[in-house]
Amino acid sequence: MHTSYPPSYAVTCPPVLRLKDIFGSHGPFMTIKRAAKPGTASSEQQNRSRRSSGTTATPSDVEQHAATSEKQVDVPPDGGYGWVCVACCFLINAHTWGINSSYGVFLSYYLAKNYYPGATSLEFAFVGGLSISQALLVSPIATSTTRLFGTKVTLLIGVGFEALALIGASFTHKMWQLFLTQGVCFGFGMGFLFVGSVGVVPQWFTKKRSLANGFGTAGSGIGGMMYSLATEAMIQSLGVEWAFRILGILAFVVNFICALLMKDRNKAIGASQLAFDYRLFKRLEFLLTLGWGFFSMLGYIVLLFSLPNYALTIGLTSSQGSVIGALLNLGQGLGRPVVGIFSDRGM
Repeated sequence: MHTSYPPSYAVTCPPVLRLKDIFGSHGPFMTIKRAAKPGTASSEQQNRSRRSSGTTATPSDVEQHAATSEKQVDVPPDGGYGWVCVACCFLINAHTWGINSSYGVFLSYYLAKNYYPGATSLEFAFVGGLSISQALLVSPIATSTTRLFGTKVTLLIGVGFEALALIGASFTHKMWQLFLTQGVCFGFGMGFLFVGSVGVVPQWFTKKRSLANGFGTAGSGIGGMMYSLATEAMIQSLGVEWAFRILGILAFVVNFICALLMKDRNKAIGASQLAFDYRLFKRLEFLLTLGWGFFSMLGYIVLLFSLPNYALTIGLTSSQGSVIGALLNLGQGLGRPVVGIFSDRGM
């Protein structure tokens, strides 16, 4: 979900994050509209009235208009309750993208044990890709839900989908059932939770915006590290079924609490979400950014899901394979806040 701000708000935004400079007045996700106060005429209407009556604006009128304009400028607190939202975003990412990162451990187990007889390795690999694709495809719907019903409703829908997916996957016996649960349903949950939370943190910060975003997104790396190791341990001691159920219960509890605590500032900045804007495809800058995202995700996902199983093919144990996957996720968790620090300094 992208955000573009009105001119009065953009004054306080770090130049590196002013998407209006990149995408123009039609931001890819969000536009800001400032409505005149009920019962008050706009400055243009007032000037027309003065010209028709032969009067001119007095210095006091100019000062009053300037004071009114100043009141319309929204200045983020650059902290405060925003750090609670950062913590919630961190935990949501840990229990969506982080849990999804553990699919490499499941994939390694499925292939080694022939868990679903007759299923091919391509079908198993398709499950992981299906969850990522559904999370991205459902984004316009999640954006519309946020606009119509608010951030909390969007997050709670994601909480329900994800818990249902993980617990439902524990009762599957055929590949099509795994496609629907760990693939489609989990992807829907991840998409609603990601879209509902990703735009909240930037609304609370100005000078520390990139750092706050870095901490929030680091949750996917730290969560991936934790759940790659935990999933392997649970599968070995409790079995795949209970590994799914424990992950589902944990995800439900943590995401539900975070959904209740998360607080956006959409009304303060006058934001309204756009689900889709086809005019962006006419802009070369957007197409280049889209291409970069496509190829970077392609390399990232393939590596993330295949490393644990690749470890088995070169003679390592499943436990060692999960450690390799965990180290990859640790790199994300440590690297993203560092990128945020340099981004803030480079404003």
